[in-house]
Parts: sequence; C-alpha cells; structure tokens
Amino acid sequence: MSAANPPPISLIQAIETDFEELLALRIDAMRESLERIGRFDPVRARERLRSSFSAMHTRHVAVDGQRLGFVVVKPAHGQLLLDHLYIRPGNQGKGIGAAVLAQVFKEADALSLPVRVGALRGSDANRFYQRHGFEFLAEEEWDIYYLRPSR
Repeated sequence: MSAANPPPISLIQAIETDFEELLALRIDAMRESLERIGRFDPVRARERLRSSFSAMHTRHVAVDGQRLGFVVVKPAHGQLLLDHLYIRPGNQGKGIGAAVLAQVFKEADALSLPVRVGALRGSDANRFYQRHGFEFLAEEEWDIYYLRPSR
C-alpha cells in the first residue's frame, strides 16, 4: 500500500458504542501535533469529541477489514463540514486519507455543496488539505480553516 497506489477503502457506519475506540484513535493521531504546541490533554480531547460526537455522521475507515481511521462529515449551513478525519499514525502517508477525501468529495459533488475543514496550526494536515484542493478561509488562535468549493 502506497500513496501512489491508494488502497481500496470501506466506510463503515459507526454506532454510539464505538465512542471509546474512536476517542483512542483520535488521541493517538493528534498526540504529536498537540504535544508540539503544548496543548495535549486527554481529558480535553475526550470532552471535545464527546460534545460533538454524532454516530450518525461518523464512519470508520477500513482497509482489508481493518479499522484504520474514521471520518465525520456533517451538513452545516449549506455546506458539508469535514469535522474529523483521522488515520492511525502507522498508516498515514499511504493514500488512505486521500481515498477518504475522494469519497467525501464525491458525496459533496453529488449535492453540489462545498466542504469546510479545520486543521490545527502547525499540523501536517494543513499541507494535506491544501494538496487536495482546499483553499484558505480563515485563521484563529489554534486552527486554520479551509474550504473546497462546490463542483
């Protein structure tokens, strides 16, 4: 599996009882970026994910039956909000995230909606989103926001 030859992914609907598994994955994926800026706090990570968690909008990212990440896409004010996209650290850089984005874009394009996303300042996610057609929208204290126009 390589970024040049992205793997076939499956997006599997999450259920409420998946929360702890998703939280652990999010903490694992975000730890390095948050530690770099002195903001790693597992309690805050739990509270933030719990406050916005919607199983209905959450899908596991699976490759060959293994859950390697998750994605959350929510409708919001005439656009789709890519609220979360996490791939387990050992599986990043292999085209999995790009394959997930391709699926999200396909869904957004079918609805003629733009896609908005936020990324932590200093995170590699910023380059990832820009590479995939997101345009700078705004910057706040901790996050940078991007928009992929509707197509």
